[in-house]
Amino acid sequence: MGRNKILEAGKSYSFCQYFELPYEPDEILAEFGYGLTVGKLSLPMSNQPFERLPSLRQQIEEVLPLVSLTSETARREVLVSPILLEIVRQCRCQLKIEYPLVVNDWLKRNLDYLLQATSSVAVVEAKWDDLSRGFTPLAVELIALAVVMEQSVIYGAVTIGEAWRFGKLDKQERQVSQDLTLYTVPDDLEQILSILLGIIAS
Repeated sequence: MGRNKILEAGKSYSFCQYFELPYEPDEILAEFGYGLTVGKLSLPMSNQPFERLPSLRQQIEEVLPLVSLTSETARREVLVSPILLEIVRQCRCQLKIEYPLVVNDWLKRNLDYLLQATSSVAVVEAKWDDLSRGFTPLAVELIALAVVMEQSVIYGAVTIGEAWRFGKLDKQERQVSQDLTLYTVPDDLEQILSILLGIIAS
C-alpha cells in the first residue's frame, strides 16, 4: 500500500506551519524526498578562543533570574541574539534576521536567523517551548536552502533559548540528521559558540 500524501498540491505552506502539522518529522521530510536520522553528530568545532565569553556568560547569568522568558520574542532577545552577535563579532560574517526565502508554495516564509559567510551558512530556528517539534521546520528550512545554495552540506540549529539542538543536511545523500546531544545555556555556552563558529568557518 502506498504512503498517503501529507502536503496538498496547490496548497501553500510556510516554514512555521510545519511546527503545527500533526505528523512525524520523517513523514513530512519524505514529502520532499529526504530521509531523517537521529543520532550523535560529529559537528565542526572551532578552536578559536572567545575573549568575550566570560562577560557574555556573566551577562546571561545575571539577567536570567530577572527577565520573564514566557514569550518567543523574550527568549530571542535575551538568549539567542547575544550568542549570534558574538559569532558575528568573532568571524566577521553576516547575520540576517527574519530573512525571506521563497522556493515554492511548500518552501517559503522567513528564516529566523541566517549566519552567512563567503562559502558557508547556518540557519537558526528559534522556538518558544517545544524543541522536538521545532526541529521539523528547521529541517524544512535546510531543504529550502539546499535548493538555492551550492553547498552539499548545510547545518542548522533549533533553540528555545536555554537549550540548543543541531542538525545537518546532506544534499547528495538526501538525508537530514538530527543530533541527539542537547546543549544548554549558560552551561554549554562555549560549546555552542565553538560549534556555530566551526560551521561558519568550515
